[in-house]
Amino acid sequence: MKISTKGRYALRLMIDLAQHDAGGYIPLRDISRRQEISAKYLEQIVVQLSRAGFVTSTRGAQGGYQLARHPSEYTVGDILRITEGSLAPVACLEHEPIDCARANECITLDFWRGLYDVINQYVDSVTLEELVSNEKNTLNFSI
Repeated sequence: MKISTKGRYALRLMIDLAQHDAGGYIPLRDISRRQEISAKYLEQIVVQLSRAGFVTSTRGAQGGYQLARHPSEYTVGDILRITEGSLAPVACLEHEPIDCARANECITLDFWRGLYDVINQYVDSVTLEELVSNEKNTLNFSI
């Protein structure tokens, strides 16, 4: 499993909004400058986050984006699934019930399920708030 650039940038965007929350809206150009990510690319990402209800926006001179909820209410898994979809390591686990002709005799299916469970447990165990408080990489995130 490899997290795409869009997924990594969505996480950085959400972290930036949490770090710079002063009660107002943050212009995308400011996030773009701080994160060194093209504003055009961030626009694509923020649309997905907005549709999912993760960020709110306003237009105009004081326009921009802000988190819809407190940073403790978002997990890394929540954010990644917006841009990545399923985090399943193999295609057969992307949908329930498993729609694979070989599922009943697949020797590796339990292994892939276990890996998928570990991935989900880990990304769902770390909140946006924890990432922000871990700026200096002093926390050891483990399951």
